[in-house]
Amino acid sequence: MQLLHRGDVGPAVAEIKNTLAALGLLPAPNGRPGPATFDAAVEHAVRVFQQQRGLITDGVVGPATYRALTDARWRLGDRSLAFLVSKPVSGDDVFALQERLLELGYDAGRPDGIFGHETEQALRSFQRDYGLNSDGICGPATLRALKQLAPKVRGGRPVFLREQEKVRRSGPRLRGKRIVIDPGHGGADRGVCVGGVSEADLVWDLARRLEGRMVATGMEALISRGPNACPPDAERARFANEAGADMFLSLHTDGNASPLAQGVASFHFGTGNGTTSTVGEALAGFLQREIVARTGMRDCRTHPKTWEVLRLTRMPAVRIEIGYLTNADDRNRLLDPRFRDIIAEGLLVAVKRLYLLGKDDQPTGTFTFDDLLRHELARAEGA
Repeated sequence: MQLLHRGDVGPAVAEIKNTLAALGLLPAPNGRPGPATFDAAVEHAVRVFQQQRGLITDGVVGPATYRALTDARWRLGDRSLAFLVSKPVSGDDVFALQERLLELGYDAGRPDGIFGHETEQALRSFQRDYGLNSDGICGPATLRALKQLAPKVRGGRPVFLREQEKVRRSGPRLRGKRIVIDPGHGGADRGVCVGGVSEADLVWDLARRLEGRMVATGMEALISRGPNACPPDAERARFANEAGADMFLSLHTDGNASPLAQGVASFHFGTGNGTTSTVGEALAGFLQREIVARTGMRDCRTHPKTWEVLRLTRMPAVRIEIGYLTNADDRNRLLDPRFRDIIAEGLLVAVKRLYLLGKDDQPTGTFTFDDLLRHELARAEGA
């Protein structure tokens, strides 16, 4: 779709303004004749909406923001909901349904606002238990039943408690665990490019270095794309889901109009309103602290986001932005293969720390690859 930003006019801008007004982020339209204008007030409202939804806060309406605005129009009860294989239904009403089912004890999977197979199965189970027609369609009768059984006390995230329990049960060893490494961009999409250096090439090289270290520990490491391909984020997430991965790690570098911007930041799934992947958040923290401790890079902290590679994956997922290619210091360090080796080791150790659950651990930044291999061997001999 065409990007919409300040200064644009036309029917698409009018549609956006109407949606923002319905959400209470803009005054109601005054009905004046003339084309709608994307002015400073609209840009501010878009930024507020993006911040609320865990999107990049740039004030520009691109595909992700437009999709989120479209989803935000729907409230539970506005329409019947069902699983459509060819074109899954999405919206805030689906998210509300998933949250309601989870609160009632039915496993609808991660609340992502998409009516998929897990949501249908959870809805059928609820309908069957409540004596309704178990058709997997959320219509008027099902809505009435859901409202009658709405819990008086809310809280807790069962799907994320299951994530934590899965990590605990899998044990501290890395052998046998399956991870998808996702080098960003690729193919014709080179990502951030500065002075002949491209993000796509750097993160591909980093992914291969990380893959080699993971394989050496007995892990099964899968790379989400080839060197000359750039699948969309939804396809990368689907690849990880179909592979039954235990973890998803997306590798990127960053860029900024200011050459002073620098550092490393990590992102996990979270809506900003309390819904967050607790394991993903923990992994993001481990990754962030390891890289900062080992490299001295500026700590840009961890953040919840609703990007597709985080929202659509069915396992703990983290996207990490390792340095700014637009910053001379970060760029020069990333160009050094030895520095990329340090990053790869830090990433692997962070994954190990997640599974150790605080046991037999060492101070951040001191656990080496050799230490890790000895730890894996000792565990194997003691098994």
